[in-house]
Amino acid sequence: MSFAKPVAGEPTPPGDLDSRREAELFWRLRLTETRALLRQLMDTARLRTLLVIGLSLFFWVGLFALFYSGFVFLNNSIAPPGEPFHAKTVEFVFHLFFASLNVMLVFSSGIILYGGLFSSAETRFLLTTPAREERIVLHKFQEATLFSSWGFFLLASPLTLAYGISVGAPWHYYALIGPLILAFVYIPCVVGALCCLLLIYKLAHVRLTIVAIVAGLSMAAAAAAVWDTVGARDDQMFDGKFFNETVRKFRFTREEWLPSSWLSDGLIDAAQKQPELPMPLTETPVIRSLLSLALLASNALMGRLVLTTVAGRAFRGAFSQLECRPRRTRKAGAAWIDRLAEWVLTPFPPTVRLLLLKDWRLLRRDPVQWSQFLIFFGLLGLYFLNVDQFTVTAGDINHATWVNLVSFLNLAVVGLILSTFTTRFIYPMLSLEGRRFWVLGLMPISRETIVWSKFVFAALGSWAPCSLLILVSDLMLRVEPLVVGIHQLTTVLLCVGLAALAVGLGAMMPNFRESSPSKIAAGFGGTLNLVLSAIYIIVIVALTALPCHFKLIAGSTSITSELLSEEYLNLWLVLGAGLAVALGLVTTLAPLMRGVKAFKQLEFA
Repeated sequence: MSFAKPVAGEPTPPGDLDSRREAELFWRLRLTETRALLRQLMDTARLRTLLVIGLSLFFWVGLFALFYSGFVFLNNSIAPPGEPFHAKTVEFVFHLFFASLNVMLVFSSGIILYGGLFSSAETRFLLTTPAREERIVLHKFQEATLFSSWGFFLLASPLTLAYGISVGAPWHYYALIGPLILAFVYIPCVVGALCCLLLIYKLAHVRLTIVAIVAGLSMAAAAAAVWDTVGARDDQMFDGKFFNETVRKFRFTREEWLPSSWLSDGLIDAAQKQPELPMPLTETPVIRSLLSLALLASNALMGRLVLTTVAGRAFRGAFSQLECRPRRTRKAGAAWIDRLAEWVLTPFPPTVRLLLLKDWRLLRRDPVQWSQFLIFFGLLGLYFLNVDQFTVTAGDINHATWVNLVSFLNLAVVGLILSTFTTRFIYPMLSLEGRRFWVLGLMPISRETIVWSKFVFAALGSWAPCSLLILVSDLMLRVEPLVVGIHQLTTVLLCVGLAALAVGLGAMMPNFRESSPSKIAAGFGGTLNLVLSAIYIIVIVALTALPCHFKLIAGSTSITSELLSEEYLNLWLVLGAGLAVALGLVTTLAPLMRGVKAFKQLEFA
């Protein structure tokens, strides 16, 4: 990396560096890194990359169909475009949608920037170069903006396209979608970056406490708002009074100072057709949309200027504050939660119990793992607690079909989320033991015990929260006791099978040279584990859901058929459960046995 040529015989002070030349070098560095990353993905993780792209496209198409159906239903069944009720509904949806994503972008960009600026080796290296602090921050801010906003584009693009097609928007609406969204995304990301920098600069020693308090208050406020909205009685849901009351509760999302309001107004104005009657130029829809775009762009540029100014003055000091803060001495001995875990694991043999306690302590000391676990399963729990608010009139075939469909979809969602965790955190566990295997090798423990202890740890750790979530879902949906039992059996099969797949494949295809769990999970073995897990979940849920579905239909309809008789239905129920148990046993034992055999034959250098 070379900068502006210094004066002969004198070192160039950092403030005299050519900023344009510095920016060109950093952009060249970005392009080189991007090419290398793409080349690496195509060479080592092509299947996973194509799988992610395919699933993202599938998800995007599904969202587009969902949004388009909703807007068509609004046009045909409630109010056509141009009517006040239609405009009021669309305005409410857009403001609430983008205001929610606005808050999420602030948090995600701040968290990602913290990891990129204060925990990466690249930043430590860049701080030793003549590069200026604001350039380093901008370099990492671009990454944070990209990683935090890709989900926003994935959600916002089908919504805006579906709305434009449903109302027959003019061509300039589609031309303005991209600039409006790009200008908007920059503003909350700048706010998150400024909060991150100033928090570390001024309050580095209590940063975790402040973040936890803010996140807790935000989640409590969101949960209270959702609970208050869906807490109405069933006979009040979706009527005019409920709609007006809901709009009133969320009127804060339409505040004029919010960037999400500027984006919503700009999109809605752009979708309107040119009026036939003459009117002042500044009142035409397309000009109002362009004014909203100008407002977003000017604030984004102002935010960039503020960020670079704060970064130049505070980043190096913030980095020093974080690195030189006094560190607390870790107390020796087991914590109370470790003693509780040891008591719970008493039934296991001593050797297995020691390995389980070791893995439990590693999990407890790694916030990246348990925080993601808590967030995903916490959101699922919030959804399950409110799922009964959307029930329809009971006592007919539609009600039975709906309850069965939703209950098994909840089961499949829990399984799919669990499969991502087993791929991300369980599959790399044995690979990560490779560099410190000499510690385990000195203990009187066989390799077979090590593999089986990983399986027990993963199966037990996943079974408790998944079983509780499914039980909450069933209780809120008020399903029959027989279905509750089948759901719990399916949950056990999913937890045990997914844990065995991840541990077995991790033992068969370890990667002892890689220290990053995410890179290990991104390899061929992790991708294969994710694909096999998805297939296993689909087959297991289908084997248990279809017999239950026919049984519920038979109990709620007047259709008479020999295939819907009690004998056939019980037989299908037993056959489905039996096949699911058989598949679960094969999926559990086969990869574990192959994994134990492969792990026992490994040579550790």
